[in-house]
Amino acid sequence: MSTYEEFIQQQEERDGVRCTWNVWAMARGDAARLVVPLSVLYAPGRSRPDLPPLQYAPVLCARPNCRAALSPHAQVDYRAKLWVCNFCFQRNPFPPQYGAISEQHQPAELIPNFSTIEYILPRTQIMPPIFLLVVDTCLDEEELGALKDSLQMSLSLMPPNALIGLITFGRMVQVHELGMEGISKSFVFKGTKDLTAKQIQEQLGIGRVNQGTNQQPQQPARGPQGAPVPQQPAHRFLQPVRQCDMALTDMIGELGRDPWPVGVGKRPLRCSGVALSLAVGLLEVTYPNTGARIMMFLGGPCSQGPGQVVNDELKQPIRSHHDIHKDNAKYMKKAVKHYDALALRSATNGHAVDIYSCALDQTGLLEMKQCCNSTGGHMVMGDSFNSSLFKQTFQRVFAKDEKGDYKMAFNGVLEVKCSRELKVSGGIGSCVSLNVKGPCVSDQEMGMGNTCQWKICTFTPNSTIALFFDVVNQQSTPVPQGGRGCIQFITQYQHSSGQKRIRVTTIARNWGDATVNLHHISAGFDQEAAAVVMARLVVYRAEQEDGPDVLRWVDRMLIRLCQKFGEYAKDDPNSFRLSENFSLYPQFMYHLRRSQFLQVFNNSPDETSFYRHMLMREDLTQSLIMIQPILYAYSFNGPPEPVLLDTSSIQPDRILLMDTFFQILIFHGETIAQWRALRYQDMPEYESFKQLLQAPVDDAQEILQTRFPMPRYIDTEQGGSQARFLLSKVNPSQTHNNMYAYGGVRFAFLLCNLNNNIDGGAPVLTDDVSLQVFMEHLKKLAVSSTA
Repeated sequence: MSTYEEFIQQQEERDGVRCTWNVWAMARGDAARLVVPLSVLYAPGRSRPDLPPLQYAPVLCARPNCRAALSPHAQVDYRAKLWVCNFCFQRNPFPPQYGAISEQHQPAELIPNFSTIEYILPRTQIMPPIFLLVVDTCLDEEELGALKDSLQMSLSLMPPNALIGLITFGRMVQVHELGMEGISKSFVFKGTKDLTAKQIQEQLGIGRVNQGTNQQPQQPARGPQGAPVPQQPAHRFLQPVRQCDMALTDMIGELGRDPWPVGVGKRPLRCSGVALSLAVGLLEVTYPNTGARIMMFLGGPCSQGPGQVVNDELKQPIRSHHDIHKDNAKYMKKAVKHYDALALRSATNGHAVDIYSCALDQTGLLEMKQCCNSTGGHMVMGDSFNSSLFKQTFQRVFAKDEKGDYKMAFNGVLEVKCSRELKVSGGIGSCVSLNVKGPCVSDQEMGMGNTCQWKICTFTPNSTIALFFDVVNQQSTPVPQGGRGCIQFITQYQHSSGQKRIRVTTIARNWGDATVNLHHISAGFDQEAAAVVMARLVVYRAEQEDGPDVLRWVDRMLIRLCQKFGEYAKDDPNSFRLSENFSLYPQFMYHLRRSQFLQVFNNSPDETSFYRHMLMREDLTQSLIMIQPILYAYSFNGPPEPVLLDTSSIQPDRILLMDTFFQILIFHGETIAQWRALRYQDMPEYESFKQLLQAPVDDAQEILQTRFPMPRYIDTEQGGSQARFLLSKVNPSQTHNNMYAYGGVRFAFLLCNLNNNIDGGAPVLTDDVSLQVFMEHLKKLAVSSTA
C-alpha cells in the first residue's frame, strides 16, 4: 500500500476493523506512554457481498486453551499437511478433507484476501427469529391509531417463518393468545406485581403436557429449508407470522385505549416495568438462548408498579438532570435496579430489547437504557407515533441487504484471541461480559473487562464494538525479527435466515520499538479511530463520574498526547506543530467537550441516554459525525463544498446543510431568506435561484432515506427560532464578546486544511471558548516545562 490512509481504508472495507495504532509498541511501558490506548473498533456484521460463506465448520487449533481458527497468518507445511497456530505455536494436522491442498490449491481460509471469512455450521437446527410486540395502550386515539397502522404494516415486512407474539399494557398487562380462531383471548396480570419466570410459566400454562386428553397433535410448521420449526406449548402466544397474520392484524386493529379512567390533573396509570418483565419471562421459559426481539412501544412514563419513574400526579414533573444531581429523584434507584435486572436476564438468553419511545415528555429511557445498551436493541426517541421519524425508522428495522437477507443478526457471542505479547483489557459497546477467563485476559480493566467473550444479542452492519488491548511484553524480551502481533475475532451468531454461522476475522500488525522508532509508530496513528475510542471511554466514565472530572480527564489526555507527539521548543507556544495524522485530533476533542454527550444542559436525562446509546453502538463514520457535525455550503459561486464548522461559514448569500447524525438542518443566510420570502424562486428569470434552494433539499433527502434512526429534519434561516441548533454546534470564533474587537476573523485554522474565505460571519451569543482560544491554551500547556 502506498499510504497508511489507503491501508486503513482497505482494512475497514475488508474486515470492518479500525485500529487506533497500526504499528504496535513492543514493550508494555512504551505502549502506556502513547496515551491513546491500543484499541480496535470491530463491526462483526459488516457486509461483504464478495464473501460467500463456506458450508463447513472452521478448522480449530487442537490446544484446549487456545482453539484459534485457521487463518492466512498461520504457517503451513503443505508436504506434511500441518499448520502452526500463530497464537500458541501448536502444530496441528489438517483434517482428512484437506488432503489435496497445495501451494497452488489453497483452501479459502489461507488466501490473504480472506482475512475475514464466514462459515455456515452444518447439521444445526434452523431457528426462525422471534418478535414479541409490547404495546402501550395509554395513548390518545390519534397516537394509538398511528401506532396500530405501523404495527399492522410491519407484519408484511417480517420473515414469514418468524414467530410473533403480542402483549399490551395500561393499568394492567394483557398477554394475548394467538392460536384461537375467531376468539380474542388474553391473560390479564396486575400492573403492580412482578412475577418470576417460573410464576409466568405456571400461570400461562406453558410447558405442561396435557396427558390423558385425546387431542390430536398439531402438525409441525416447516422452516424455509423444510426443517421443522420447534413447537412448544408456547405456540398459543408465539405463532409463525404466515399462520396468524390475518388474525393478528384484526387483533391489533381492535385494540382500544386503556379503559381505566384518568382523573383531572392525573397521569394514566402505566405499568411498563411489569409488561417488560412479563415479556422477558415469557421468552425466557419458551425460547431461551434463541434469537429474539422484544419490541416495546412506549407513549409515556411508567407510573405504577416495579420500574415506576414518576407518580400519577401531573403537578409532579418527571426527574431532571438537576434533580438527579441533587439526589432528588425519588423513584430512580429502584427503577434502575429493576430494569438492569431485566437487561441482564434478556442478554443472558440472547434476547434483544428495542424501545420505541414517542412522547412530548420523558418516558423513562434513563432508567430503561440498560435494556437496550446491554442487549444491542434499538432505542428510538420521537415526539409522536404519527411522525415520519417513527414510521420510517420502524420500517428500516426490517431492511434487507443486497443479498435479500435482513440486516439483523441474533444471539451472537464474540470471542477474542491474541498473540502472547497482548492481552484483552475489555470492551465497550452494545454487549455484556460473559466472564470467561482465559490466558489472553488482562488484569488491567477497561470498559467491560476480565473476560475474552461478550454476548451480543443482536447486531446490524453498523454495530461496532471497541475492544481494548494491553501490551504485556517487557522491554527485556525482544520480539523476533519480522514478528507480527495478531488478534482474532470469532463471532458465533444466528443469521436472519435461521442458520448458525461463525465469522472469523484475523488481523496482524507490525511491532515497533518506541525508544528508537517512535516516528514509525506515530505514522500509524489513526486519529479518527482514536477520537471515537476516546469518546466511548469518556462517555463510559461519564456514566459513573461527575461531569467536571470527566472533562478534566479529557483535557489531561489531550495535553499528554500533544506533549508526546508535538514538535516544539520548550516554553514557546508559537513553535508548536502536530504532524498531519494528529492535526485533527485536538479539534475532535474540542467538539466532544462541547457535545451533548458530555454537556447535559438543555437536554433531558432521556435525551442524554439516547445520544450516548447511539454513540456506543454506531460505526466510526457515523460516530465522527455525532462528535463533529459536517457542514456543507451552497452558493452561486460554484458546486456545494464542505466548510468549517465555524461562525465564519454563516454568510448572508449561502445556504448551509448541517448533518449532526441526529438532525439534518438546512439554514438559509439572511439574503437568501429574504429572496425566498419574496418568492423569487417562482419567477422564471430566477430559475438558478430555485435550483440553489432545491440542491440542499435533495442532498438532505438522500441522507434521510438511508440513516437509522431517521434524523429530525429542520428547515430554518438567519434569525429563525430553530437556528439555535446550528449556532450551538459551530465554533464560536465570533461572539458578542469579540465581534467588535476583530475586523472579522483573522486567525488561520491550525487544524483544518480547507481553503475558505473565513472573514465576516455571524456572531453567536455564547460564553463558550472558541477553538482558537482552546488551541492557544493547549499549545501553552503542551510546551510548558512545568506541565
